[in-house]
Amino acid sequence: MAGSQWELPPELCCRPMAFVALTGLDVVYNAVHRAIWDAFCANRRADRVPISFKVLPGDHEYPKCRTKRTSYEWYIPKGILKTGWMNKHLNLVPALVVLFYELDWDDPQWKEKQSECATKVEIVRTSLQGRNTKVAVVLIQKKTPLPPGEDLVASERAATLCNACDLSGKSLFVLPHTDHLVGYIIRLENAFYEHAQTYYYTEIRRVKSHKEFLNKTTHQLLFVRHQFKIAFFSELKQDTQNALKYYRTAYSLVHELRAHETNMLEIKTMAGFINYKICRLCFQHNTPLDAIAQFRKHIDLCKKKIGSAELAFEHAAWMSKQFQSFGELFDEAIKLGLTAIQTQNPGFYYQQAACYSQDRKQQAQQLCQAGATYPSPEPLDTQSGGLDFYGQRPWRQGHQSIDPPDAEKEKTGILALQIKERDVPHSELIIALLSNAVAQFKKYKCPRMKSHLMVQMGEEYYHAKDYTKALKLLDYVMCDYRTERWWGLLTAILTTALRCAYLMASVKDYIIYCMELLGRASTLKEEQKLRIEKNLIKVLTNEVPDAEPECDSSSVSAAKSLWSDRMALAGSNELTIEVQDYIPFIQCKAKFQSPSFHVDQPIQLQVFLRADCPHPVSFNKLSVSLSNQEYNQWCVVESSGQESMSLLPGKTKRFNFSFVAKTEDVGKKIEVRLLLTVAGLGQPDHAAQYHVRLCSDTTQSECYWRSLFVQIISRVPKISVQLSHQPPALNNEMYCISVTIQSQEEGVAKDVKLTAGLKPGQDANLGQTTHVTLDGSKVCDDTAPALLPDVPLGDLKPGEKLEWCVYVKCVSTGPRVFLFHVAYSIDTTVEGRQIVCKCHKDETVTIETVVPFEVSVKFVSTKFEPLDRVAVDIPFLLMTDILSSSPWPLLLASSSLQLTGESASECFCLRCPPLTNSNSTVATGQYLISWRRYSSSADSPLIQTTVTLPHVILESVPLYIHADVPSFGRVRESLSVRYHIENRTALVQEVEMAVEPSDAFMFSGLKQVRLRILPGSEQQMLYNYYPLMAGYQTLPQLNISLPRCPTTNTHTLRRFLPQRIFVKPQGRQVDDASIAAA
Repeated sequence: MAGSQWELPPELCCRPMAFVALTGLDVVYNAVHRAIWDAFCANRRADRVPISFKVLPGDHEYPKCRTKRTSYEWYIPKGILKTGWMNKHLNLVPALVVLFYELDWDDPQWKEKQSECATKVEIVRTSLQGRNTKVAVVLIQKKTPLPPGEDLVASERAATLCNACDLSGKSLFVLPHTDHLVGYIIRLENAFYEHAQTYYYTEIRRVKSHKEFLNKTTHQLLFVRHQFKIAFFSELKQDTQNALKYYRTAYSLVHELRAHETNMLEIKTMAGFINYKICRLCFQHNTPLDAIAQFRKHIDLCKKKIGSAELAFEHAAWMSKQFQSFGELFDEAIKLGLTAIQTQNPGFYYQQAACYSQDRKQQAQQLCQAGATYPSPEPLDTQSGGLDFYGQRPWRQGHQSIDPPDAEKEKTGILALQIKERDVPHSELIIALLSNAVAQFKKYKCPRMKSHLMVQMGEEYYHAKDYTKALKLLDYVMCDYRTERWWGLLTAILTTALRCAYLMASVKDYIIYCMELLGRASTLKEEQKLRIEKNLIKVLTNEVPDAEPECDSSSVSAAKSLWSDRMALAGSNELTIEVQDYIPFIQCKAKFQSPSFHVDQPIQLQVFLRADCPHPVSFNKLSVSLSNQEYNQWCVVESSGQESMSLLPGKTKRFNFSFVAKTEDVGKKIEVRLLLTVAGLGQPDHAAQYHVRLCSDTTQSECYWRSLFVQIISRVPKISVQLSHQPPALNNEMYCISVTIQSQEEGVAKDVKLTAGLKPGQDANLGQTTHVTLDGSKVCDDTAPALLPDVPLGDLKPGEKLEWCVYVKCVSTGPRVFLFHVAYSIDTTVEGRQIVCKCHKDETVTIETVVPFEVSVKFVSTKFEPLDRVAVDIPFLLMTDILSSSPWPLLLASSSLQLTGESASECFCLRCPPLTNSNSTVATGQYLISWRRYSSSADSPLIQTTVTLPHVILESVPLYIHADVPSFGRVRESLSVRYHIENRTALVQEVEMAVEPSDAFMFSGLKQVRLRILPGSEQQMLYNYYPLMAGYQTLPQLNISLPRCPTTNTHTLRRFLPQRIFVKPQGRQVDDASIAAA
């Protein structure tokens, strides 16, 4: 039979859905009917009920129902399941027939149309005679119906119509053709679905009722059939849990059947169908482990049920289909959201399916006779054109006995199957399965499994005589096996690839694979290598090579003809082979003597060649291609004598090359790009028509190359660069770094240039806060660069010394790395060639920048009391403290105070003027300090450091009181104190003053007074104090209150007055005589 026999029927693989037939719709000529049909079938979403709709004519003939059997006593079943049963219930026998009829409740011809509708319903019932199929009527109406109970006419006429059509009220529906058509259709669908559920429930009960009439002696097949039908009806009913239960029961029963050669195929076919259903439902229920367990059980039970030995290939085909079907189910479940893993994915099942297809191919080659003729008449034809039961033989349908009824028919039938099996494209089937498996293993990142199966695909293409595809696949896989060094596997693949190249007469591929099979990676025996080497020599000398062993004889004759044509057209040819992708019989390695060379040193390159083939190899030329093509001329060797250009087997030959680098390549890498060898095999007297040009791209090589590039570095400089300075640098100073350059060259160092400043690559902010200059006579501004490039210093004679000062100004603190780069050129000779070398010497130094001093500022009153706030227009003192942070002595040349509008005396006694705005704080100003290092020269520029003074909090006082007090008093001597009271407001102030008594003083003056002071004017009060005790004494306290300024207290006003005075003891009166005596 053809390969399509093993395909699962589409009605088994689809999702069973309730079949509902729609009649009375003219979808071609009636636009309303067409819109209704489109609403049923177009754009069905997943949330709509699973129903299969078909539009059928009203008089459609449905399959006739067989006469119901009343007894199974003498009934012998002819098979398990009829081939048309599933399709019948999916597509031919509906669960519900719906009649659509255009009729409004207020139609003027109501009675005539009612009769016509009843007639159509009767026609449908007649065509369904004997079936349990439900019938329903849908009235297509133009108006939207009123809510139930409100339209009495509609209710009356609906009851009348149901009686006329013999329908229940649940089988009559109204469909208004309005804007909400889809919504009405969905409601109709749900009602149809309930009717269909009832139908399939009835069918399940009907099948179950047969069980009591069956016996296990003669009705074993019926037990399987009935369980399958109940399960299938349950699927149509969307009861998948019960369906799975009945399928499992059917599967157990099918394996209880007595199996023999005549019914083995039928049992396996039904077992395969039921297994497919079980696995599909397990995946649908998201229980993949149950599906896998069921499939393994299925394979274990069926793998030994081979059947007829003459048709063993059928069993292999059936097994292959089982694995393929499960792989497809597995893959479909993954697409719907199931997660697979590397060790359990569909690829393994596709791979096993391919293995059974390969077994099928081998068994077919053994069992199918090549010279047999197809029997006549056709033993595989049937009267109906198809089988009545799944899995039966066409020549003995319905036969269930152990022995075949006609031995001769059995023999001719088997012969016909064998002859048809010869025409099956086995390789195509195997390749398709392997391709599916490769895609899965690639998806789940199983590279070795993928490579293994690709080799099998290549071999199948080889057997199918599609040598181009075979070679393409094998060549792709060989890269992996070369990388992983699977030499045995690589040799086997190369052998197959060599056969393909021979049968295609592909000269270049044939030479490549011969070379690789002769190389060190090949595990072939010596005599096999000799045979391959002999064929390679024939090709190189324009002769036809001998055929490769195990090639198909018909293909060999065609290949010889192709080779003859190739050789007749060939002249003197040169083949270029990229050997970095292969492992040829000539090993070629390159190595530089050192990873780097100075520009004034000759570059030494070594190339090693070694032959791994059985016989000596001669070659004409060896050339090296470097990244700078100008060096290639120095890296060539050509044959001047045959002996010097031959390689002995297993012996390494070394070639040395030397060349001088160009000065423009300093700082670059010189890379070996290609190694070119033009070789010929055999003895020198062979006149080779093909010259093999071995080209090794070292940039892509992985395993066989090392030290393939060399760094060209500049000549070693012979100058000394010394730096002298006094760290750390101080913020904003012109920091001097002395650079001393002395030549130790034997010749004149020309064009000496100095690059000095901040080393590139540091924080970008440092570049903005660092300034470098050569002029130290003045402080540089912010326009000075951070790096001075290429400052010309002229020429430098041998032993000559140059000294330069570089001045650095660092605006911010922190460490900085400074670079001093001295470059020059000098003439030198390398291997007799005069070159100009550019040399440079770098010196770096890290300098820390610190602040030169710290300035602290504080505000005090005129009594040297600390102030946290300052009164407006009242004198106070500013005190500054300067603390040196420098390890070197500093010279402070001057300091000054820049104020923001305040007046200041020389001693920094300040007074704050009235504010014009409402701010409570004010900026004091800046403190300027001019300084330099004490050790610097007198003409060094002074550095001016600006210290921003802190803000002060201002307050306004309505009354300012100060006193004129002498510096000291004397006991029992009068002491005059004058108090000045100033009104600082714009209002007349009433002032109440009282002097508190004191034990240390007696006083004269107003003890308590109340006075008025005009705005901006001053009032003076004079008191005479008479000290009674010596020492520091507290003056009598002055209590002042302002009735118009209740927020101002006495303490606020009294703080401007002196609190104590020093009283000297009373001295003796010195008379004039005493003075004279003294």
